[in-house]
Amino acid sequence: MEFLQNYGLFLAKTVTVLLAFLVAVIVAAGLGSRSRGGSRERLEVTRLNDRLDSFRHALERRLLDRKALRRLVKQRARARRQAASRPRLFVLDFNGDLRASQVESLRQEISGILLVAGPDDEVLVRLQSGGGMVPNYGLAAAELARLKGRVRQLTIAIDRIAASGGYLMACVADRILAAPFAIVGSIGVVAQLPNFHRLLKKHDVDFELLTAGEYKRTLTVFGENTEQGRQKLKQELEDTHGLFKDYIRRFRPGLDVDRVATGEYWLGERALELGLVDDLRTSDDYLLERSEQAELLQVRYRRKQSVGKRLSLSLESLLHGLRGF
Repeated sequence: MEFLQNYGLFLAKTVTVLLAFLVAVIVAAGLGSRSRGGSRERLEVTRLNDRLDSFRHALERRLLDRKALRRLVKQRARARRQAASRPRLFVLDFNGDLRASQVESLRQEISGILLVAGPDDEVLVRLQSGGGMVPNYGLAAAELARLKGRVRQLTIAIDRIAASGGYLMACVADRILAAPFAIVGSIGVVAQLPNFHRLLKKHDVDFELLTAGEYKRTLTVFGENTEQGRQKLKQELEDTHGLFKDYIRRFRPGLDVDRVATGEYWLGERALELGLVDDLRTSDDYLLERSEQAELLQVRYRRKQSVGKRLSLSLESLLHGLRGF
């Protein structure tokens, strides 16, 4: 027992010293970042045609003799000069988590594209998301909708999954591509939370929750939930589901939304039969085809955070972990 007490005391001291050190570093880094102007942001543009050309040249150098290779290089150089005004295909990547964290980058990328895009340009979004928080994915879908009518076509490619909030984003597109075994659908709304009321009551622990407004809180984690609260939350879920379906109808009027809005998901082959997607193909295949007619430009928003900001986030995570959540 004495050993455990000594060990616990040592551990507490170690954590205290570590926290004090991190706070000191954060303060110092924060002061330094102010003098350097804080965080920096930029849009990175990568020409994907060059990457594909490098792959092709690597193989051709092995397969062709020098004379044939020189002739081919000259032909392509002449073709590029003649096609200097080719339309552009802007490529975006969205990898969604529960909070749709990448929506902040998506906003900046779309704003940048809209500053330069012409009526002959196209946008391809390589989308991967299983859904998440309603307001966050609603914003992501609204950001994609900004492109409608401003470019020739908005295409979304689903190589792995676009479910729930992910499909809310995908339905905005003029054309949806899906790999044959990609997961598509899950058009539904869910809410779940644990309740510890009986556990607290068993140990004689009271929990007080004060609200102003009849439905300010419906279900709680620690209080005693009521049937009235459950029915109110269910009503809110049904209302959100209705808005979800109406949003899909707006962008895909030919889809039988009631048939597919059951919370089920389908693989790409079945999703095509139901009208959830428009074509079965991967984003790689689509880009390879379009590289012959368009400039492929991958756009990424980068924001370099200051050392103080990164350390403060690390400290926040550490403190969050110490609370046991």
